[in-house]
Amino acid sequence: MLEAVVSGATTPEIEGVKVVRRAALAATASDVLGADGYLLGTPANLGYMSGALKHFFDQVYYPCLDETGGRPFGYYVHGGNDVTGAVRGIEAITTGLGWRRTTDAVTVTGEPGKADIQACWELGATVAAGLMA
Repeated sequence: MLEAVVSGATTPEIEGVKVVRRAALAATASDVLGADGYLLGTPANLGYMSGALKHFFDQVYYPCLDETGGRPFGYYVHGGNDVTGAVRGIEAITTGLGWRRTTDAVTVTGEPGKADIQACWELGATVAAGLMA
């Protein structure tokens, strides 16, 4: 799913957008402050977002709160049987940050199918295209 998102975001038709990949545990407030938009992805673990994504939000929330409002983002969640809690958590935190979701989230339970992979590609392309100058 990640590779499909990145592929969509880096499609040749999208010009002037630099895509930087960061693992959730490696991303910093400086990364968030330096970005014009965000693509987030997580597995749903025990009914919630991954600990890594939660840690990311914990580390960047207050340092980025006043500076990143209105920035566009999109996200995807993959879980074995339920992604509701992960979606709820991401929506609550990004709402608090004032980020603007620019497209529907991609949520997948079970094995991702061809349509799910295509939706991930479109997620990446949509968020990136919205950043073209």
